[in-house]
Amino acid sequence: MKALLLILLPLTLAVTLATAQAAPLSAAPDDAQALLSRLQHAARQRNYVGTMVFTAGEVVSSSRVAHFSVGSDSYERLEALDGQLERIYRHNQRVHSFWPQVRVATVEHRETLKAHPLWPELDPRVHEVYEARVVGEDRIAGRRAQVLVMRPRDEWRFPQRLWSDSHTGLMLRADVLGAQGVVLESSAFSDVQIDAKPERESVLGPMKQLQGWRVVAVQPMATQLKAEGWGVNKLPTGFRLVGVIKRPLGVELGVEGSEASSSQTLHAVFSDGLARVSVFIEPRESNSQRQPLLTQMGATHTLMKPHSERWWVTVMGDVPSATLKQFHAALERRAP
Repeated sequence: MKALLLILLPLTLAVTLATAQAAPLSAAPDDAQALLSRLQHAARQRNYVGTMVFTAGEVVSSSRVAHFSVGSDSYERLEALDGQLERIYRHNQRVHSFWPQVRVATVEHRETLKAHPLWPELDPRVHEVYEARVVGEDRIAGRRAQVLVMRPRDEWRFPQRLWSDSHTGLMLRADVLGAQGVVLESSAFSDVQIDAKPERESVLGPMKQLQGWRVVAVQPMATQLKAEGWGVNKLPTGFRLVGVIKRPLGVELGVEGSEASSSQTLHAVFSDGLARVSVFIEPRESNSQRQPLLTQMGATHTLMKPHSERWWVTVMGDVPSATLKQFHAALERRAP
């Protein structure tokens, strides 16, 4: 799901962070809101190239990432540095993913739910469900940063700790915290160059070089829950629907007579302004041997459970398991 990081910190820095976590949230809320605004602006407007590391429990992965904004156009590239080689390129809503080992490329247009940013987008309504406070300063990837704690106002979400570059506002690190401030997962730069010169061709060039690849088109279609015969009732406080798409099976480009499968997955995304929850709905196959399951990796919980005899629902997000259960319970079939 993610391509990010955290390299183990020196003991002195660990002591500093522990002290900051234990300290009362004393900075003025207005300062925190101003910092949130800087974070949001920097994520959209700043150009950067760097290495990000993601840690969740014993899982550690790193990626080389880049983001460029030129006028109204946005470009991103991401290359996994650990495990199976994968490269992802994005130009606005157009996303190409390459798996060199098997020479497969997927092509997708993500208009409705937006292409997933390297960092989560912060919604202005986030203050309704989180108390934001600036708790001090730190250093990340050799740069000075302000530390912001997002403390939830209820039990439906996890606390988060964010590091904002003091000069540019760019987010340098994000932690999701559990009980007693334990870090469940962390994403951070190990090195970063901010305000790098835009390298549009480093994104557009590979997106044009599809010869020799087996290309699969992923063609999601915008829709609404009501139009698909679904609704939600009594969502966890603060969560709102961001968008809904139908996602058919991929269609291989250039193969005459290829048709999409009639089987489609409905994908709805909900957000509280910081955390996101995805709900996937698909027909329950009569011969399916799948069993209900609740799993956790870092802060990411996944709940897989049937909805009546006809549907299978998967709920996933960086939220407590009780939140996922409430999402499943809130889902209603309103059409035959």
